[in-house]
Amino acid sequence: MATFSKILVANRGEIASRIIRTIHAMGKGAVAIYADPDLHAPFVRDADEAIAIGPPLAAASFLAIDKIVTIAKRVGADAVHPGYGFLAENADFARAVTDAGLAFIGPPAAAIRSMGDKIEAKRLMQQAGVPVIPGFAASQLPDEEIISRCQSLGYPLLIKAARGGGGKGMRVVNADQDLGAALGQARAEAKSAFGDDTLLVERYLPSARHIEVQILADRHGQVLHCFERECSIQRRHQKVIEEAPATNLDPKLAAALRAAAVSAARAVGYQSAGTVELLVHAGGFYFLEMNTRLQVEHPVTEEITGLDLVRLQIEVAEGARLALTQDQVTSRGHAIEARLYAEDPRADYLPSTGTLVAFEPVSLPGVRYDAGVATSYEVSSFYDPLLAKIIAHGATRDEARRRLLQALGRLCVMGVRTNLELLVAALEHPEFGAGNLSTEFIDAHRLAAPALTPAHRKAVLRRAVAATLWGERRRHAAALLPSVPSGWRNNPSQMQRTRFAIGDEVLAVDYRLQPRARAEVRVGDELWAVQIAACDARHITLVIDDVCRTYRVAARADRCFVHGEGHSELRELSRFPEPGQLEAEGSCLAPVPGKVLAIFVTPGDVVTKAQPLLSIEAMKMEHRLSAPRAGVVRGVPVQVGEQVEAGALLVDLEAGE
Repeated sequence: MATFSKILVANRGEIASRIIRTIHAMGKGAVAIYADPDLHAPFVRDADEAIAIGPPLAAASFLAIDKIVTIAKRVGADAVHPGYGFLAENADFARAVTDAGLAFIGPPAAAIRSMGDKIEAKRLMQQAGVPVIPGFAASQLPDEEIISRCQSLGYPLLIKAARGGGGKGMRVVNADQDLGAALGQARAEAKSAFGDDTLLVERYLPSARHIEVQILADRHGQVLHCFERECSIQRRHQKVIEEAPATNLDPKLAAALRAAAVSAARAVGYQSAGTVELLVHAGGFYFLEMNTRLQVEHPVTEEITGLDLVRLQIEVAEGARLALTQDQVTSRGHAIEARLYAEDPRADYLPSTGTLVAFEPVSLPGVRYDAGVATSYEVSSFYDPLLAKIIAHGATRDEARRRLLQALGRLCVMGVRTNLELLVAALEHPEFGAGNLSTEFIDAHRLAAPALTPAHRKAVLRRAVAATLWGERRRHAAALLPSVPSGWRNNPSQMQRTRFAIGDEVLAVDYRLQPRARAEVRVGDELWAVQIAACDARHITLVIDDVCRTYRVAARADRCFVHGEGHSELRELSRFPEPGQLEAEGSCLAPVPGKVLAIFVTPGDVVTKAQPLLSIEAMKMEHRLSAPRAGVVRGVPVQVGEQVEAGALLVDLEAGE
């Protein structure tokens, strides 16, 4: 049996840090690789040494097989751990590692190849007696043939990348007229994310549950399951909340799912940790895919079983037998994980880039943070927008849910937009509490843009007041320094005004400072007598309506970030428009840095409001940008394949009827 002394981690972000922690706990050395944007990332700091691999584009760094293998040999590594994503399910990478005389911490290349191809995987599962979803492979078929077969199969349909996952290269189609565009988008996204645009078409099963079973297998024929996970809470076919064990699942059905997963692993000669994903629909279940790697959501299984799946992966790769029998794999309590993404659910999940002004998790009982970022980290457009995973464990499902809500409420993240409010809305929803889940949960309950309740709105107003008074106090403190303007006003009897943009709303805060750290504040119809109990460079404590609250506040350029009773990003409005603002009004600007994938208009075209103009790729996902108003295209100053910065003019649109 081999014993590794140094392991190269061929990944980045939170999973790299997670793997490095276990490697160190086993008394082994950990080497990381990093691309240019990640020089100051936590995983680089966590490793014993980190080797630069090249530019940020994945094709030249985390997908460069030869580079990674060369580095592994150069640093004297015994083994390579691929994590998840990038090359984790690339059979050629696994083969290249073993051909170089190193150990690949994962399954054999043959198992990766057979399960990495969803078309071949379905064939093998049918042979093993595992139910599969009706569908067909769209490889090397002309679009006319694909359309004909789709009509025979019946709508709704799901088009997805045959050699990928994570919701990328996946589109739901409900009618013939949507099929052509969906095929093009799925191919482009699959090619970009996985280097292969082969597609698979299947019947789409609405309101299904996404259940997956964690598998462990060694080289000696032992195959175990570690119970199932519920992964139904998704956006764009990508999971955002996962839990273990699955709730409201019939015990006989659960047993059948686990048995099917073990059969699937045996059918492909599986070794290492892996996951069999299934759809539960109308009392039955269907094989979806097998992930031949560690899953993003593996922590919930670790929390209920007490197992370290990364350690077990390493031990299996060293040739050890699993020191467990199926009866010894037990489950205790319940665990729920929430994925924190840098994206804006209110803007069709558009990714958000920029510097994290603050990332400050709070240590709480039963709560675990797997984070790939820290304060001052630069969130770029080159990688997946996942920032962190927050995992809560409790004796019961409701205790885990309440602990997770407490952790999310106290997590301070500033500088980029996130899906934090969506996560809270999902966890607080009565149907989630009741365990009535499906893959359409978020859309069915309109959680991406929930209506602002009176209580939430009042909290937003209080955060605006906190930002205003904190800014006033900071300016007053700056006045004590020579030659620094203070913002002091020579007519203190008059109300002063600050205007903020919060999302699409403009909010005016009128205030008058009074003696003994007091202020009179009016926001909309609300008039408050406020006491400033404390204020420093990071916090302000206010007493409003006899309630004392502390807010975390930070400022960058014209933006102020406030955490307390939720989060707000406020943009202070200047009295006059910025240069060029009027000129760009009505035109299409790049909301984030990205690459132009397709352009749908040409100069002279007459367009209607919301008509698609072009698409860009950012954070591995395609985003279609539409006309903000009707008009005539005056020019398109970009071309397909061009990398653009945030704010770049993409389509010059002249307003019209």
